[in-house]
Amino acid sequence: MSWMPGADPDVNFDFPETVEMVIIPRTGDLGNFGVLRSLPFRRKRMVGPFIFWDQMGPGEFLSGQGIDVRPHPHIGLSTVTYLFDGSLHHRDSLGTDQTILPGEINLMSAGSGIVHSERTGQKQRQVPSRLFGIQSWLAQPLSREESSPTFHHQSRDGLPEERGEGVQLKVLLGEAFGLRSSVPLDWPAIYLDINLEKGARFSVPREVEERALYGLSGRFEVAGQEYPAKQMVVLRPGAQVTIKALEPTRLTLLGGEAMDGPRYIWWNFVSSSRERLEQAKEDWRLGRFAPVPGDSEEFIPLP
Repeated sequence: MSWMPGADPDVNFDFPETVEMVIIPRTGDLGNFGVLRSLPFRRKRMVGPFIFWDQMGPGEFLSGQGIDVRPHPHIGLSTVTYLFDGSLHHRDSLGTDQTILPGEINLMSAGSGIVHSERTGQKQRQVPSRLFGIQSWLAQPLSREESSPTFHHQSRDGLPEERGEGVQLKVLLGEAFGLRSSVPLDWPAIYLDINLEKGARFSVPREVEERALYGLSGRFEVAGQEYPAKQMVVLRPGAQVTIKALEPTRLTLLGGEAMDGPRYIWWNFVSSSRERLEQAKEDWRLGRFAPVPGDSEEFIPLP
């Protein structure tokens, strides 16, 4: 997915000791489709390797309409697409042609450079459709910034789930509570999809160095403070945190080990080197990136 610069999210300073900050996303636009962006943020550039976080929708399209993110480049990051509703058609310069459905994951690691597009499929455009999901980016470690690009699609079968005492948990990335996702990672990370019944409690794993909660629906409580959906609650490292659902609630937990140094981000490029960002700009301007087979008539120009 392509990132366009915009205003920083707001930050809420009213929070308990176990909470580092609360980021209130700003509204953005993705090809006439609304998104809520929490990361990047000027006071919190990353949570573990997560350097970008967009909530897409929920939104609806009329027949004949859909999302069209034209071919665009990436370096130094992995895109993670996870849907709750609808579908997206992914194509990239590796020749990948993959539709993602709810409950599945597309992970594309850019390394030294990749180009991709994401669109509503032609079949879906024949009828009214919906789209709701999370698009996130993981910064790649120094040892993988110039690696060969890869793509991995994970069906629902490789994402373990567990139910109990009003909690339904799915491990999207990493490992938690003895469950391990089969999605390959360059850097230790965690990403959970959590559904809570009203009154249910959930203890956030303490062993994860950096953690944040993002509410999708409902309301939950941390240390007596109530948080509605559409906010990113960044937790303090090492803090013992228990969530209580005040109504049926769906939220995600994201985070991981602190990255191996700072990262710079410009447009769709992430790198530990400002000079590498400049090279990537020039490479895209001069057409040095490989094209996307079957989707090379259009592209997103440099901003």
